[in-house]
Amino acid sequence: MAIFKKDEALVLLKKVIALSKADECEVALTGSEGGNIRYARNSVSTSGEISSLSLAVTSSFGKKTGTATINEFDDASLEKVVRRSEELAQLAPENPEYMPLLGAQTFKESKAYIPATAAVTPDVRAEAVAKSITVSKDAKLDAAGFIENTTSFSAVLNSKGMYGYDTDTDVTFSITTRNAEGTGSGYAARGFNDVKKLDTLGATKIAAQKANGSANAKAIEPGKYTVILEPVAVTYFLENMFRSFDARSADEGRSFMSKPGGGNRLGEKLMDEKVTIYSDPFNEELPSSTWNRDGQALERMNWIEKGVVKNLAYSRYWAQKTNKSAIPFGSNFIMEGGNQSLEEMIKTTERGVLVSRLWYIRMVDPQTLLLTGLTRDGTFYIENGQIKHPIKNFRFNESPVIALNNVEALGKPERSISVESYRSYLVPPLKIRDFTFSSLSDAI
Repeated sequence: MAIFKKDEALVLLKKVIALSKADECEVALTGSEGGNIRYARNSVSTSGEISSLSLAVTSSFGKKTGTATINEFDDASLEKVVRRSEELAQLAPENPEYMPLLGAQTFKESKAYIPATAAVTPDVRAEAVAKSITVSKDAKLDAAGFIENTTSFSAVLNSKGMYGYDTDTDVTFSITTRNAEGTGSGYAARGFNDVKKLDTLGATKIAAQKANGSANAKAIEPGKYTVILEPVAVTYFLENMFRSFDARSADEGRSFMSKPGGGNRLGEKLMDEKVTIYSDPFNEELPSSTWNRDGQALERMNWIEKGVVKNLAYSRYWAQKTNKSAIPFGSNFIMEGGNQSLEEMIKTTERGVLVSRLWYIRMVDPQTLLLTGLTRDGTFYIENGQIKHPIKNFRFNESPVIALNNVEALGKPERSISVESYRSYLVPPLKIRDFTFSSLSDAI
């Protein structure tokens, strides 16, 4: 049984805690079950069902900590994993940043579990893939895609009485379409908690349109352009920034949130006033966990509010060291948008570039958040409010911080997934002026 209910998990965790001889002990039980289908060249290549269940015991003696994991749950195995974690703790060096475990907490229930997604069968996945393949064949394209649904839970109990339980569901879908000549490519990715929101037919139609529309691309000169980033491109472009709202790295001079001469940029206006970025585990479109592994409750937290740095995440250790309040990192990231459609953004663009997707993004300079990467899967030239023709892909060199100072318009936020991190975000399409394309790329 890969999915434990809340009371079932607590019974097992209490049993393990009772075996502990450590000063402090924390036990985490996690499990998941689901299935997937992978296909290429319009044919299914693999499919499968996956079920996993594991238990991790962390024992501490003073500031010395050791962790052991196991996936067997008989009494002898439970005793063994506890003793092993204690042995490792005794061998470990002291951790100068060790923080004592928190006591009992109260957590709100997550909205991330959807029964319909938990009930997905192989037939449901097969039907979703069949729709996608039909679109690709009708458009005379080759499709390669992946669909996966997962139901998972996480339960943590410590020796001071903190108990957290969370369960969620997730379904992800990604599709790449290419023409037979290898001159056109399209892409779409979707991720939801609720499988009823997944439309593989519609997503594949978009990917097919991009593939056929991007064939016979023309080269234009690199330089600074007004750019319209679709939500998938925005996700890849901003993901590194979302990970950087951390007070410690800022205070230590290691991030774009660092202030020259020391300290961080809390309270400073770093971006256009149209930019607001926050975390909210109770967001209906992007529900997430309501607590973290430290035993801290998660609520809505504004990171950037109308361009101003409103909050940074403080770990319990760093909060104590700097005499601040602990602020846990968000379990999701959301960027507020506007009311413009993608079509309206294009109509108001005199000369610009429409970018469907960015990829192969690498950090150039963490202190300015300068990134480099490539466009792909459909890049188009806009002139006088119309898409004129597909263009060859570019390499870009740009910082999200600078780009978010040059925002001209925001569209309606959409849920978009990064297949590299398999995290979903809620972000709008963005229209940005003076976006730097540094060179051309022959990749499709």
